[in-house]
Amino acid sequence: QLHLVESGGGSVQAGGSLSLSCEASGGTFTSFNMGWFRQAPGKEREFVACIARHGGSTLYSDSVKGRFTISRDNAKNTLYLQMNSLKPEDTAVYYCAARTSWFWGLPPPNEADYWGQGTQVTVSS
Repeated sequence: QLHLVESGGGSVQAGGSLSLSCEASGGTFTSFNMGWFRQAPGKEREFVACIARHGGSTLYSDSVKGRFTISRDNAKNTLYLQMNSLKPEDTAVYYCAARTSWFWGLPPPNEADYWGQGTQVTVSS
């Protein structure tokens, strides 16, 4: 049973930056491909980015490509999301996700073996 805890959310003005972290415990972190999803008010949860078990492959949604960077530190059992050039439309609850299989699909569906509790990101104009 993998336990995921996100941190680092908050409020920022448009054009600013935030860094999210997701610490994993209770399982073998390197057994999982990891991802970030987000859910804006009144919308379905959507894919943001994902990274392979040992960081060799990454994938981003078109809406964040070039602005967000996903990374992981397997020695610290931690997943990261660096968010730059933030826009008001990035406002959402951001969720950390873990899957034993890859995040197949364009975009990958809202599916994971484990989810974090979410952290709020608010971008004001």
